[in-house]
Amino acid sequence: MSTCSTVSQDLDEPIAGTAATATTWLLLEQPGPWGAKALTQSHLDPALGRALEAAAQGTGVRIALIRRPGRHADCGGPAERQVYVAHTVPGNAWLHAATVSDPQHLLDLDFTALGMGDHHTFDSVLQGQPHTGDPLALVCTNGKRDRCCALLGRPLAAELAASGVDGVWEVTHLGGHRFSPTLLVLPYGYAYGRAQAHAVKEVLHSVQEGRIVVEGCRGNSAWERPGQAAELAVRRATGEAAAEALSVVRTDGAAPRWEVTVTHVDGRHWRVSVAQGTSAPPRPESCGTSVLGSPARMDVVALRELRTTTALAS
Repeated sequence: MSTCSTVSQDLDEPIAGTAATATTWLLLEQPGPWGAKALTQSHLDPALGRALEAAAQGTGVRIALIRRPGRHADCGGPAERQVYVAHTVPGNAWLHAATVSDPQHLLDLDFTALGMGDHHTFDSVLQGQPHTGDPLALVCTNGKRDRCCALLGRPLAAELAASGVDGVWEVTHLGGHRFSPTLLVLPYGYAYGRAQAHAVKEVLHSVQEGRIVVEGCRGNSAWERPGQAAELAVRRATGEAAAEALSVVRTDGAAPRWEVTVTHVDGRHWRVSVAQGTSAPPRPESCGTSVLGSPARMDVVALRELRTTTALAS
């Protein structure tokens, strides 16, 4: 059976620079089935889902529903729902957790503050606390968006959970289902594609130690896609693995070409040239369509380290 994910893999479509973008992720536990637009097509009150979407608009906050791996019968929903919020910008990356009995309380959050990295509203409104457990592995399993997410994502989530990996959740949408199975790892916000259980375990072990695995990485959601590709290119060129060592501080230009400045906490700077290309030949970008497309790809065409004086002058 040919799917959008098998075609993407067979054609060796590049994976870097394809992560969903969000400075902050807000995750709400919602058991039961999910529709393609899960916030308004699940057992969550659709009016609440619409209100949450409106509240997050333009703030940098991305809202997703999560559920435990396994069967998804919803017997009225849990009395207490798990809620997480994570800010993914290096230098201020954090993950806080809370439980709510009434998800309407999420509307009392200051979404602008959350998007800017201020967790105080989450802590005060929901009695949130810093998450002290293992990193979160959010595996996209929403087959109503694309069958690849169900066919490949659900077995991955189940395998990870069965093997004793803590912090595994199914999530509604991470984008790029042609890279299924896809996952997002928090608190640092790096996304992965074409994931296998053994590789995910290595990623999670590294995150516990504050390190990032570059293999199979789509990018850090804190950056726009040219920045994602540029930061990963610097990691590959330098061997830098520390999770919060690099930041994208400037992006000049516009599609199809950007000049991205990446900095290291030790003061080093790099200028990375990123070009937007198209993946050929045309292929279905989703299993839900027969239309052939040419997905945009981020190609790093030049990378050079700058002298500190040059970087400061620019």
